[in-house]
Amino acid sequence: MLTRLAARLVHLTPPPIWLGIVVGALLVAAEMLLVHLLEHIVPQEVLVVFFLLGVLVISTVWGLWLALAMSVVSVAAYNIGFVPAVRRFDFTQTEAWAGLAAFLVAVATASLLADLARVRAVEAIERREEADLFAGLARRCLAVHNPRSVLPEASRRLARVLRLPFAVIELDDVPAEECQMALPLRYGSQTGTLLVPADLPEPSLRRLRERMVPRLEILLQAAAEREALVNSLKELATEQESLRRVAVLVARGVPPAEVVAAVAAETASLLTADATRLLRQEMPGTVSVIAEYSKHDIDPLLGRQFTVEGGIAELVLRDARPARLDSYDDRSGPITDVIRKEGFHTSVATPIVVEGRVWGVLVVLWVRREPAPPDTEERLAQFAELVGTAVANAEGQAELNASRTRIVLAADEARRRIERDLHDGVQQRMVSLSLELRAAEACVPGELDDLKARLGRTTEGLAGAFKELQEISRGLHPAILSQGGLMSALKALARRSPVPVRIKTGPKCRLPSGVEVAAYYVVSEALTNVAKHARASEVDVDVDVTIDDHTAREVLVLSVHDDGVGGADPALGSGFVGLVDRVEALGGRLQVSSPPGAGTTLLATLPTDIDSAPAA
Repeated sequence: MLTRLAARLVHLTPPPIWLGIVVGALLVAAEMLLVHLLEHIVPQEVLVVFFLLGVLVISTVWGLWLALAMSVVSVAAYNIGFVPAVRRFDFTQTEAWAGLAAFLVAVATASLLADLARVRAVEAIERREEADLFAGLARRCLAVHNPRSVLPEASRRLARVLRLPFAVIELDDVPAEECQMALPLRYGSQTGTLLVPADLPEPSLRRLRERMVPRLEILLQAAAEREALVNSLKELATEQESLRRVAVLVARGVPPAEVVAAVAAETASLLTADATRLLRQEMPGTVSVIAEYSKHDIDPLLGRQFTVEGGIAELVLRDARPARLDSYDDRSGPITDVIRKEGFHTSVATPIVVEGRVWGVLVVLWVRREPAPPDTEERLAQFAELVGTAVANAEGQAELNASRTRIVLAADEARRRIERDLHDGVQQRMVSLSLELRAAEACVPGELDDLKARLGRTTEGLAGAFKELQEISRGLHPAILSQGGLMSALKALARRSPVPVRIKTGPKCRLPSGVEVAAYYVVSEALTNVAKHARASEVDVDVDVTIDDHTAREVLVLSVHDDGVGGADPALGSGFVGLVDRVEALGGRLQVSSPPGAGTTLLATLPTDIDSAPAA
């Protein structure tokens, strides 16, 4: 409380002089009364100190000159009231003048010290108020996203601390109006303005320029840096979110066309570009537009081919590094003419690298003539890297699938060849040997019963071996599949099945041999599992050729459903795993649904356009 009171006293404008005279007179009277009460208790040399108290009060509030006048009055009152002879002041006495002079020196010294203390106290209080002011302003400015929103409150606080009629803080360079003074606030590369009254006294103006303006500039600089940091973090978060969405597509293994289309849209949105295009290098000096995104109504270029001469793609493909063009005015070439006709002036491009080779170019275009931000190439390269990863994954997956398909087809062809060799070679030879043995048995005389019996057992053993070899050859590759096609082979499986089988519809023409073999083994494995585990009363087999809605490819759809107990776990059956590998190797899908008590359904989808000749 005392501190607040002292602050109010030292900051107040000195009261009127007449009030100081009245207060001084009252203080002198009070001092006279106090000294009178204490003159018999306190030594006379100490009594004079009480007259200094009023002088200090007057010096603190009204200044030195009124304090000097009060000093003279206090000395005279002391000499008249308490120095013999009492109630008179003898101007002829040297002791009186000496006492007056000493008192005045003491009073002047005390007044000067009091005035100096007052000045220091005023400065300390001002600095404390300034510190509190800027601490509060710093908390406010650094707690909001937009520093402009706190400027009115900051201006009011500043005016209140400086005891000004008004103060206005502007973040821009604003000219002063009439009765105003404009003090520049330089922070970073920007210039703000502090508007204050034009008739400020010199001390207040000096305080503003020496102490307030530098602190305001530091505060505005910090607020500007924080705003820039927040905007940078927002841009980074937005960029990372865009990259994450594209990365998710890449991780899911979606087709490169979908990844490319997403990259075109994301880069245009992130870089506030007017158009984005992805160009694939078809041959040296030629590119084709494989994806594009535009905010304007322009003719699409998707699928068109261009020579790269004169365009930004030429720079990227030549140096295998990002490039930018801030103007197309001095460029010429087919693709450049198209871009200029569309109204674009600025572009940045970066290469799409797949397995160490430049696969294509990612280009971003703007209608504006200002250059793109300096970090555009770096940000664009991150999207290009994702496109390269997606393309590499797709190409690697395609090569893997093609390799698996070739292995499956080669294995089927090898089994077919072994089956044919067994049928046309070994089996025919065994049939011939069996006939010869029968003929030799018939030629044996009756008295050689033992030899005839041995020939008979050999003939029967050869017939058994022939049947075993025939079963083995059928397991390698069913002859009926090559001769009669898929439907004939499935009907043969149905006849051998211990569970009744109904076959519905079926393709009217022969399919590639790899597809027919895979479909045959799917049905064969399904019927085997039904016979062993399902406890079913019947099985439905549905075969159809249709168009896949997702890939627009012709596919063979094969469904095998039984009414057994269900609850089958495909992961426990090695035969099913082999079927999955075979079907997926041909680019197909194999799914099993087996809820307990509801039977089992096996659904296989096989593309019919695999690189395999139709079965003969």
